[in-house]
Parts: sequence; structure tokens; C-alpha cells
Amino acid sequence: MNGCLRLPYQPIAAPLMGATTVQKGTFHPITMNGREVYKFAVNRVPEVIKKALFRAELTADDIDWLVLHQANQRILDAVADRLGVPSERVVSNMTNHGNTSAASIPLALDDVVRAGQVESGDVIATAGFGAGLTWGSAIFQWG
Repeated sequence: MNGCLRLPYQPIAAPLMGATTVQKGTFHPITMNGREVYKFAVNRVPEVIKKALFRAELTADDIDWLVLHQANQRILDAVADRLGVPSERVVSNMTNHGNTSAASIPLALDDVVRAGQVESGDVIATAGFGAGLTWGSAIFQWG
């Protein structure tokens, strides 16, 4: 996915003692193409969840809670729609916390656990993406 997230780097050759040169440089601000990140997330996240469900010998109907990286509500809604998971089983804490990066899945899970919504035996599907547009998923049973 070229162009989703960019961290421009300007290399500068710097002479060192002797005949050797070292590459130095300057990083420039990170930029993001939101439309491409959205496309990436709504395609890859459902795919990785389906693969994890297959390995666990489960289907999307078995999911009690869908806990995703809290990037934005549109992504949460689109992923749930593609998996056929009803909105009442999708954890969203975007209005309370916003995008908390790598902490978003544990924070979202903590919110529903503390609220007493997650019960022993519930199947929880998680998926995250970020940091150079890597992605992953885990399926587990609570309790």
C-alpha cells in the first residue's frame, strides 16, 4: 500500500575521518492518506479476522464481541458490516478516548469488561493495524 503513511527522509552524505562517508539526514513530518488507510483497513482487517476464525474453527456468528483498533468509527462500522457482526456486538470507545494507538484494543476491552458486559465464555475477536500498515488478529474465549 504505497502512499498510505509516509515518513519522508532527506539523506545527507557527511564525510568522516579517512575516506569514508556516513549517511545522515533529516526526517520530515509524517503524512497520511486517510482514504488509502480506510481502504486498507476495511479490506485487510475482515480478511485477517476470517482467517483467525477459520483457524479457531469458528464463524463470525460465534463472535460475542468485536474489539478493533479504534482508528475511527467509519472503519469500525465497515469492518463489522463486512463480517456481518451486529453493531451491538462491536466495542467502540471512540467518543470517550479517540484513537489511542496501540492501547486502543486493551482500553476498549477494559471498558466493556468493567461495565459487566463481557461474560465468562464469550468469544472475543480482536484485530489491529498500524505502524507501517501491519495487521493482526486474535480470537479468544473470555474467562
